[in-house]
Amino acid sequence: MEHYVTLFDSGFLPQGLALHRSLQRHAGEHCLWVLCMDEAAHRVLSRLKLPDVRLLPLAEVETDALRAIKPSRSRAEYCWTLTPFTPRFVFDADPAAQRVTYVDADIWLRATPAPLFAEFERSGKQVQITDHAYAPEYDQSHKTGRYCVQFMTFTREGENVRRWWADRCLEWCFARSEPGRFGDQKYLDTWPVDFAKEVHVAGAVDALQAPWNAKRFAPSAAVTFHFHGLRLMKHGRVLITDHYDIPYSTFEVIYRPYLDDLREALALLRGSGYEPRPQTLLSPWRVRARALALRLRAKWRKWNRPDVVRIA
Repeated sequence: MEHYVTLFDSGFLPQGLALHRSLQRHAGEHCLWVLCMDEAAHRVLSRLKLPDVRLLPLAEVETDALRAIKPSRSRAEYCWTLTPFTPRFVFDADPAAQRVTYVDADIWLRATPAPLFAEFERSGKQVQITDHAYAPEYDQSHKTGRYCVQFMTFTREGENVRRWWADRCLEWCFARSEPGRFGDQKYLDTWPVDFAKEVHVAGAVDALQAPWNAKRFAPSAAVTFHFHGLRLMKHGRVLITDHYDIPYSTFEVIYRPYLDDLREALALLRGSGYEPRPQTLLSPWRVRARALALRLRAKWRKWNRPDVVRIA
């Protein structure tokens, strides 16, 4: 059985449910552990009783060290601080779990991840990380790091690496760039050297796609897609992106099916008596104006996919 762990609060429930639906289709025998960042998320998920899901209420797993630094972090920064702790929470909760893959809540599977795990097993190592694989025009590796905290696998034997990362995030984990640091992420830059015997970098870079590299790869190659920046708006609209250019083929092959899963997630939540709140208050017209300005700056002449769509 593969174990996955993610974290989100009630505001991100639609994406969390879309992740769950994709795992049900593609992940085979698995368990998805959800670190519930607020009581509302725990309450709703407890009521839904989703198959292959186990809940970790934040108050039950927070350590004294985490509580001590919590007031100094924003909500997002505290989520980042918690990320390296999540595999340990699962290992402590289930002695049978031999490896855990952390996934962001806005990750979505469109194919089986078995090839990623097979590559990891062939490496003989204990931790697997993934490259941002930026398209050249979006490369921010100097600021945010070469490797992305999005799909990371830890075995029990990778505890040395995980603990080092957790200690660094307790010391410093903020939404700003400093030499060698950005949130929880830029710490990973040195792992292939500092932990060369333990850390494997996934080689199938086109299998892990995101808005920042969609222009590089055929959407049919994607095993996972990271819907960074996608947000629910008012009146049933969804912000696709206001920063990256998404190829039309990627929108059709990947975004449309994901929007279907979001639509089903919203219906499930409303059927349980929970009304999701907007995740951004941006106006659709402002989004479109900004997107158009970005395209003109890049000398794009064709409106090749929508920036805001309606799903309800």
